[in-house]
Amino acid sequence: MPAATGLYNSDLSLIKLSIIVPCFNEADGLNAFFTRLELTLDNLQGYRYEIICIDDGSRDNTLEILCLHAARNHHIEILELSRNFGKEAALTAGIDAARGEAIIPLDADLQHPPELIHDMIKEWENGSDVVLARRRSRKTDRLTKRLITQFFYQLHNQISECEIPENVGDFRLMDRRVVDAVKCLPERKRFMKGLFAWVGFRQSIVEFDIEPRKSGKSSFSTRRLWALGLDGIASFSTVPLTVSTYAGLIVALLSLVYGSWIIIKTLAFGADVPGYASLLTAVLFLGGIQILGIGILGGYIGRIYNESKQRPVYIIRQRYSRGVENS
Repeated sequence: MPAATGLYNSDLSLIKLSIIVPCFNEADGLNAFFTRLELTLDNLQGYRYEIICIDDGSRDNTLEILCLHAARNHHIEILELSRNFGKEAALTAGIDAARGEAIIPLDADLQHPPELIHDMIKEWENGSDVVLARRRSRKTDRLTKRLITQFFYQLHNQISECEIPENVGDFRLMDRRVVDAVKCLPERKRFMKGLFAWVGFRQSIVEFDIEPRKSGKSSFSTRRLWALGLDGIASFSTVPLTVSTYAGLIVALLSLVYGSWIIIKTLAFGADVPGYASLLTAVLFLGGIQILGIGILGGYIGRIYNESKQRPVYIIRQRYSRGVENS
């Protein structure tokens, strides 16, 4: 355990591990999830732990099942959000509530194997501030998701101010210092992978094979993945604005060259019959460039607008521990 955290104590019984579990319509798989997770955590000799489950506006009986497990296991605490705010907001709620020296976000669908926690803690004890869980392959993903993900990582890491490790999601171990740094970041439109990467700190990697979903289906459609990728790029790069500027400059220079050629040609050889097809093509092309530039600019202005409203990232309707509502 790194002594620099300021929280280290030779008595391992004082160390606390926080597991953050965002839940959205996960009722069918929660029993199997808690069975494997608790078996893993109980085998951690001397580690006190807490499991913070965030019910992100589930429409099934996820909350009821979580309360049953909380009544059975006093380590489990539940945060019920007032509606579905999205996974990024649910992760933020869990991070804000976590009290541990090490914090691990973990999906409830068992695609993130809880048994990997042992390896992550070993890396943490050896001095890593962040232990990333990296997928060995994406064979279980559908083709469209693989292509979008690969394109996003390549594009983002080329144009953004910080590099996001490929095939690494939210499943990771973070030291308390890292979590405190993330909590200091004030933006409300949050791209958590980018925020985790931006704060830096000493990192190491453990690899794993992702497991098939035990129940249900992913709530991330192709459209939502695409939107999340655009949010990630807009959050950490202004290159799209620069590209639209250069595109406008290039089109203006080409127009100047073409206009000069028309003048010279007219003076030297006389006027030709005007070409309506070429004129229409030029108008549509320039209009498309203008609309694209306005759209890119509008996206950034929209982010400024959302940030200026200063609405909370999430709202907690109720907290539960031991299966009972807390005030």
